[in-house]
Amino acid sequence: MPDYHLDLTHFAQTIVQGNEPSSQFDKHYENDSLSTAIDIYRNNYRGNLLDALAGAYPVIKKLVGDDFFRLLALKFIEQYPSLSANLHHYGTELAAFLATFQPAQELVYLPDVAALEWACHVAYFVKDESLFDLNSLSQFSPEQYPHLIFRLHPAVHLVRSTYPINSIWQAHQKYAASNFHIDLYSGPCIALVSRKADIVQIVELSNAEAEWLQLIQAENQLGTATVSILEQHPDFDLQNTLLKFVTNNVLIDVR
Repeated sequence: MPDYHLDLTHFAQTIVQGNEPSSQFDKHYENDSLSTAIDIYRNNYRGNLLDALAGAYPVIKKLVGDDFFRLLALKFIEQYPSLSANLHHYGTELAAFLATFQPAQELVYLPDVAALEWACHVAYFVKDESLFDLNSLSQFSPEQYPHLIFRLHPAVHLVRSTYPINSIWQAHQKYAASNFHIDLYSGPCIALVSRKADIVQIVELSNAEAEWLQLIQAENQLGTATVSILEQHPDFDLQNTLLKFVTNNVLIDVR
């Protein structure tokens, strides 16, 4: 078993890192040389991961173009080998990678757009949940409302950025108009990612809404979370916030 493990390690290092093949490799092939066989494995490996990245980051690909995306994807693949048999799990580090990828430094918004795209990617593949039943609130008396604890859909993610990443993402969807203008310095954005049925959706939140949601996500009671937010944001509207989160399938259960 140790020898088998060592053989697999050598093989992985040859395919992923480009190391010289181990002397233990079988060099006798009917039609091809060992180097040709290794190149076939390596190209298949890289091709599969490149396709996985393109599937998870379609907006990034549109923003930089096919050739540049291929370049950054291959550089990413060199640094981050696949650690899962499920290719849907591959690519989680791309936002951090782009923050230090020198050829993309002028595209200052790119890492945050990547973070938003990965949140959308994860949201699409999580287990679905039933919609929130507003009638379930009738089982509680008004005196119990401050003590309610809501559960969030597992697809929910908050992505914060100093750039208008939601506008950038929306402008590169199939339904978007071709003539758009985005002011990169129009102000920060808090993007809420959620999913309703099989559709991933993004809406922007105010600071008060985002902070309230984070308190609820941490299982604070409704009364505690709301009082805390009202102290910092006196104009916080609880009723409209609840309606927004129920409509977007953010809140799915209450106890």
